[in-house]
Amino acid sequence: MAKDIFTRRGERAAHPDSVAVIGLGRFGGSLALELEAQGTEVLGIDNNEDIVQSYNGRLAHVVRADSTKEEVLRQLSVHEFDRAVVGIGSDLEASILTTSRLLTFKHPQIWAKAISEPHAEILEQLGVQHVIRPEHDMGRRVAHLVRGSILDYVEFEDDFVMVRTQPPADARDRPLGVLGLRDKYGITIVAVKRPGGTWQHTTAQTVLYDDDQIIVQGTKNLAERFSSRP
Repeated sequence: MAKDIFTRRGERAAHPDSVAVIGLGRFGGSLALELEAQGTEVLGIDNNEDIVQSYNGRLAHVVRADSTKEEVLRQLSVHEFDRAVVGIGSDLEASILTTSRLLTFKHPQIWAKAISEPHAEILEQLGVQHVIRPEHDMGRRVAHLVRGSILDYVEFEDDFVMVRTQPPADARDRPLGVLGLRDKYGITIVAVKRPGGTWQHTTAQTVLYDDDQIIVQGTKNLAERFSSRP
């Protein structure tokens, strides 16, 4: 059964705009706190009493409960939420069972953390549309940063990326409109930041200099190849 519900406002979160975060370890806990910091109502759920106690007063609503049981999730009105995150990482069985219970509901939309490739495959086979692999994804991102030419890297689906880097020599000192970078390299420079300035959208008249930072968008291989040019 659900038990030990703590709330800052005297009632449990149940309105559809809330997010249920199940599993308050390092990933789920930091996610829940960040959501609340951004103004989102969060219901935090964990089966560990000490963890739940540690979030009492930090989250608006936190409960110690066994999320692998459908009746418990219904008692907590999780089936009425629009969004839920399964952040359970240390217990593979609990992660899969919890996700399976959520998938029987019309709501919520589910994000589920995977700790390995087989775990991710199982979640995808269950029908989870948003499988999160924090360690895997962060490792890939950091690998691009370690190479040196890329200052930041965001990868989307369908092999599409956005890269923060500095303009290579053949992208400097002339307006972007005359350089033909999209035809030449298959990428688009969408924003520029001057030293001490703020990010600005680029136009055909924008001229880049060697101490600028730029945002490049395109497919992974083309964006990386362009960003590694001297």
